[in-house]
Amino acid sequence: MSDKNINEKMADERQKFIDKQPTDEEMGELIIKHLKEIYDPELPVNIYDLGLIYNIDVWTDEVSMMKKAKITMTLTSATCSFSQVIIDLVKSIAKRQEGLEEIDVEIVFDPPWGQDSMTDDAKLAMGLL
Repeated sequence: MSDKNINEKMADERQKFIDKQPTDEEMGELIIKHLKEIYDPELPVNIYDLGLIYNIDVWTDEVSMMKKAKITMTLTSATCSFSQVIIDLVKSIAKRQEGLEEIDVEIVFDPPWGQDSMTDDAKLAMGLL
């Protein structure tokens, strides 16, 4: 018979679960990998290299011990006809990434997106270099 009470056993199991989870920083890197698989339907470049992602905040939810994220991003234009498709694809990363419970997406237009936000690879793909 074990000398541990139920609370100690639960604490041990909780710690084992936490130890298997990626750090907030590692989850941020995993999210970036997913973002690089999402392409603007009108351009031959993924939304990360296009410079549409301004910020990725990742934290651990104190109750579920799962990761949550908030992505602040923009669109190439305020009238982008594929805006909801892009937002839905970003939010759906949580369904594809183990350990990620939720992604909140905030769309901002300040600062406005411009070609200077693009990576060199993106500029090359679009014939700008």
